[in-house]
Amino acid sequence: MKLGIVSDTHGLFRPELPAALAGVDHILHMGDVGKIAVLTELAKIAPVTAVRGNVDREGACAELPETDVYLAEGHYIYMLHDLGTLHLDPAAGKFAAVLFGHSHVPNYYHKKGALYFNPGSCGPKRFELPVTVGLLDLNGDELCPRIIQLID
Repeated sequence: MKLGIVSDTHGLFRPELPAALAGVDHILHMGDVGKIAVLTELAKIAPVTAVRGNVDREGACAELPETDVYLAEGHYIYMLHDLGTLHLDPAAGKFAAVLFGHSHVPNYYHKKGALYFNPGSCGPKRFELPVTVGLLDLNGDELCPRIIQLID
């Protein structure tokens, strides 16, 4: 199974997204959607599960959950926008991964057996940060994260 991981679109659906997310089985959006139309466009690529971010204060985006749990091939994946608001121990909760956004800085690391994965931002370019999305391949017990740069 392959998951597309996106965050911080801030109302922008980039034309590079369909190619970058081609072949994914599901898309997980880590908040700051900006406009519900972004989720509608992403759903043309694959089914979407999304959480809200700090800019999602109005309309349909404000109705998104603050956190969610996605089950993928026996792996529980915890979704939230801002890692600073994490109020649980993912290892104690037996989560395989914690997916988050907010900082616009793409990175991933492991802590106490859980993958922490921020795909970066695929919305409007900010500062000198790259515009990126993430891919998460699930191969049995192994979770293989990748960061895909859309533009410099």
